[in-house]
Amino acid sequence: MAKRKDTPEKPKITREKLRSAIRIFRFIRPYRWSFFFGLVLLAAGSVLFMVFPGAATEMAKTARGVSEVPLTLPQWGLFFLILLIIQGLFSFFRVILFAKVSEKGMADVRQALYDKIITQSVPFFENRRVGELTSRITADVEQLQQAFSITLAEFLRQIVVLIVGVAILAYMTPRLALIMLLTFPVIVVLAMVFGRMVQRISRKRQDMLAESNIVVEETLQNHNTVKAFTNELLESNRYNKTIQDVVKISLKYARIRGVFFIFIITVLFGGIFFILWQGAMMVEAGTMDVEDLFSFILYTGIIGSAIAGLGSLYTSLAGAVGATERIQEILESETETSLSNAPLDKADILKGNIEYKNVSFSYPSRKDLPVLNNISFNINAGQKVALVGSSGAGKSTIVQLLLKFYDVDQGAIIVDGKDISSIDLYKLRKNIAIVPQEVILFGGTIRENIRYGKPNATEAEIIEAAKQSNSWEFIESFPDGLETIVGDRGIKLSGGQRQRIAIARAILRNPAILLLDEATSSLDAESEKVVQEALNHLMKNRTSIIIAHRLATIREVDCIYVLEHGKIVEQGTHENLSAIEDGAYSNLAKLQFETQAG
Repeated sequence: MAKRKDTPEKPKITREKLRSAIRIFRFIRPYRWSFFFGLVLLAAGSVLFMVFPGAATEMAKTARGVSEVPLTLPQWGLFFLILLIIQGLFSFFRVILFAKVSEKGMADVRQALYDKIITQSVPFFENRRVGELTSRITADVEQLQQAFSITLAEFLRQIVVLIVGVAILAYMTPRLALIMLLTFPVIVVLAMVFGRMVQRISRKRQDMLAESNIVVEETLQNHNTVKAFTNELLESNRYNKTIQDVVKISLKYARIRGVFFIFIITVLFGGIFFILWQGAMMVEAGTMDVEDLFSFILYTGIIGSAIAGLGSLYTSLAGAVGATERIQEILESETETSLSNAPLDKADILKGNIEYKNVSFSYPSRKDLPVLNNISFNINAGQKVALVGSSGAGKSTIVQLLLKFYDVDQGAIIVDGKDISSIDLYKLRKNIAIVPQEVILFGGTIRENIRYGKPNATEAEIIEAAKQSNSWEFIESFPDGLETIVGDRGIKLSGGQRQRIAIARAILRNPAILLLDEATSSLDAESEKVVQEALNHLMKNRTSIIIAHRLATIREVDCIYVLEHGKIVEQGTHENLSAIEDGAYSNLAKLQFETQAG
């Protein structure tokens, strides 16, 4: 299984990582007042909570008649009732405010993360798997949300409890407070050490979960292939392996936390019993009242719980730092374009003159394998040209370079006299439409899929595009018409129907340049005839580049370019190329004719 490229070798909490984690707070800024008042209620509730032990001590003294507080026992009961109601209200509104901050803030994080991902370049997606990106936007953000909504609030609450509790104890019994505080620095240091270990394990666990998500994504996306090859067991075993890896790392995580808690319990409770013994000696000597010892025990227990809680909460926050770092890595990455759906100005509409000028190219992941080698050709506006050749000859690469999915290694691609590197990417692609060989529709309605070519299209424009693409007849035959759900990737429609929906989408876009990537090669004869008729209508008065598999579909184009091993070896019309005896095109035609005849 491939290892994730973004997993660091030494996952330690460095200053840079902390700064990266703090930068995520910018998503909380719009809700800072809710966050601030939540913190105020948190602090007030924590301080109020620390009143209970002292008040209980005074109530006990009142029962003995030695209290200096002028309250009767019934009044103490009313006091505690009011205190509990106020404490409950503080907790309720604190939870609501922190929920508002975490829910809305993390929604903004998810949106920003998705916007960053969707505006990345093609190589970005080639270097990452879908499951990995899905994990970043789900599992990592969920971990971050947990930290904001619960862990951070509890962490701050325990700090307030600890500070107030220590201050009270220092005032009540300085000698016992000093004994108790001797254990505190040791526990804090060890908590930090264990926190680093837990962060590393937590990050590994998140990465393992991402790997398991990848398996799920791949198998669900390719379920037909899985079933066709009866590989359900293979995929089950593959998923089981990733899950078992998650279990192993999770158990290691649990063992480390368990060891930490053993230390906390041993030291903490050992210290508490030692302090109780010291307190009992002071009561026996008459230097402390038994009620004060009772109060001290309560405060010590609360403080001990806070210290233990801080260790656990610190490790949880440390684990969230890893998730924050991965999120920040994407949020701070460069994108190839910005989010926009602005219509083109007249000056931005291309005529469609295209020139490939000494273009050479190799894919970033395979630089040692040239795909195009010094390609040069011209296409005048409105012309139809075809690219033919064997698989791997470079036909699809020519189209991808025009779309600027990749940058050329050498040479230039000129459109209307301008190098496409100087044309705004959004405006360039807005002038282009593509009808691919394998049309993958979105899982919504037919209307939504057609409108994808022009999101602000009117109903009349959608229907007209459907009619021009020869789609309207079969759309009308469905009970729900344009509201028909096409299913995941358009699975409820036939190949020919999906192809015509893609053509309708391209018609609605009204592009200056049309790219057809073997648009009819996978269709039967009847569907091909209907689709080809729609394509002929679509190509009128547009610069069209056709990647052709069936040579019969390109007889009427203005020029055919024959590619072999990334070079143009022949060019001309169908008649001219067919007349070349033993030529590359004529050989392809003979081979295709013999295959069809067989």
